[in-house]
Amino acid sequence: MPAAKYIILFGPPASGKGTQAARLRELLNLPHVASGDLFRENLQGETKLGLEAKAYMDRGELVPDDITIAMVIDRLSRPDCADGALLDGFPRTIAQAVALDQALSAQGHRISQVLYVAVPDNVLVERVSGRRLCRTCGEAYHILFNQPKVPGVCDHDGGELYQRDDDQPETVRKRLQVYWEQTSPLIDYYRGQGVLVDIDGNQSIDAVTMDLEKAIAGT
Repeated sequence: MPAAKYIILFGPPASGKGTQAARLRELLNLPHVASGDLFRENLQGETKLGLEAKAYMDRGELVPDDITIAMVIDRLSRPDCADGALLDGFPRTIAQAVALDQALSAQGHRISQVLYVAVPDNVLVERVSGRRLCRTCGEAYHILFNQPKVPGVCDHDGGELYQRDDDQPETVRKRLQVYWEQTSPLIDYYRGQGVLVDIDGNQSIDAVTMDLEKAIAGT
């Protein structure tokens, strides 16, 4: 019986993880376990963990690691994850990574691979700060990669295109700074375990997918 595959897709904001996760889910035929989805599921379902998380969020506080970890471990304990899972957005800290290792080890499993999609910060800033949204329908455009037919106007309903405050270049740089401070130690953590694979994310979407597939196949 083949060993279960627990793969982490890792990378900074705007690295294209979401797009690649959808493709890898089809390729691997494994559940896509995204921390954001788990939070929404637990909050909407008003589970014990969801209510605990909501109490912190209502106070404007960060949800503690132990609640996030419990949500992920609960999800991985379900039957559809018996053969493995594709983890996205978790772990974010060393404490979360250690807890995940311990939980998997208790079940006789381990992290198979950490696929690190690396993109230079200046490219990430360009990707995010170039994004424009339609005020009416929410359709997304990009000033470089997905331009509307008429500058500043939505192709679908003629709505005004605008830039979100958190897509401003300076805000993006601050988000990246927080990301690197919090998660860059994970790169060394998983590299030290010999499971980290570097993927060049500064390529076309198809090229990144191809490199991810090669890494998973072990070529």
